[in-house]
Amino acid sequence: MATVIIIPLTIVAVLGVVGYLLYRYVIFDYLSIKSINETLRKYKIKKTPFEIIKEYHEKKGESISDQEISRLEKQYRQKEPEQFLAMYDSIRDDFKTD
Repeated sequence: MATVIIIPLTIVAVLGVVGYLLYRYVIFDYLSIKSINETLRKYKIKKTPFEIIKEYHEKKGESISDQEISRLEKQYRQKEPEQFLAMYDSIRDDFKTD
């Protein structure tokens, strides 16, 4: 009798956890990438987020590895998407003053 309740409850719990993890690590990241790319396209920016981060840190005189740039890109993409435009503006402003 208990198995009639426990087995479906376990299946639903596992499906819920798998669904959440799928959303959190795959779908959310995909939607973030799509949103950032649409925003960059909207403002006619031909650079990728990776290139923007790399150039921004080069302008500041910092050298960071490609792995660190990828980590920053994911962090900005998911938590602070407006940073890409701010960094691009900074790069563009520095380019205009040079």
